[in-house]
Amino acid sequence: MTYVVTEACIKCKYQDCVEVCPVDCFYEGENMLVIRPDECIDCGVCEPECPAEAIVPDTEPNVEKWVELAKKYAESWPNINKKGDAPADADSFKGVAGKFEKYFSPNPGKR
Repeated sequence: MTYVVTEACIKCKYQDCVEVCPVDCFYEGENMLVIRPDECIDCGVCEPECPAEAIVPDTEPNVEKWVELAKKYAESWPNINKKGDAPADADSFKGVAGKFEKYFSPNPGKR
């Protein structure tokens, strides 16, 4: 089992999860984070830290897409281990449905 970041992170990217991860397995895209599945130790400390409730175990239904997305983008996005600033409009995107189709960016994050 591993934990995955889902669509709820897109345009929110709060990053509270990054601070608690003991193995630094988060990777930053322009408007979301991913967890590298082969680095995650399944500790689960990140899940309750996410204000957007975007992190779930890979045993949840319909998360295969997010596992594959994480594998792909963890290869090219930068690894992060410190919390950055959430987008100024993050709260306005919290709970919005259909964000992947409308807002997902394959671009890496920039610190």
